[in-house]
This record gives sequence, structure tokens and C-alpha cells, in this order.
Amino acid sequence: MEETLLDMARQLLDKCRTVGVTLATAESCTGGLIAATLTDIPGSSDVFDRGFVTYTNQAKTDMLGVLPDLIER
Repeated sequence: MEETLLDMARQLLDKCRTVGVTLATAESCTGGLIAATLTDIPGSSDVFDRGFVTYTNQAKTDMLGVLPDLIER
């Protein structure tokens, strides 16, 4: 049986609950798909804190502190 993205998201949220951690995402090429998938699941706000979509290199540097030379590599 093929595991769907929603199934994997549910498993991730359940694991976060089990170990007592919160979750944040920083996405680029996915354009927020991961955060959208997680927040489609009722109750996800108990572990999903926030998501950042930093599509441009400048946004990655400004918001996430990614070094420009790392982006170049």
C-alpha cells in the first residue's frame, strides 16, 4: 500500500506529540506545501508552531540566517 503525504504528516505529528516537541518548517521550493499538509490535519496546532516560506535567496538570508556562500554551493 502506498503511503500518502497526508499519512506521513499524521505520523510526524503523532511522533512530535509522543516525544513532546513542537515543529516548525522552513520551505523554499515546496512553496509551503509541507505546512499546508500539516495544518490540513485537525489538531495539528498542538505541535505545529509556524512555517516560513523563503523562496528567494535574499529571504533565506534575511529570515533564516542562511549564509550566501552556502546558497551558492
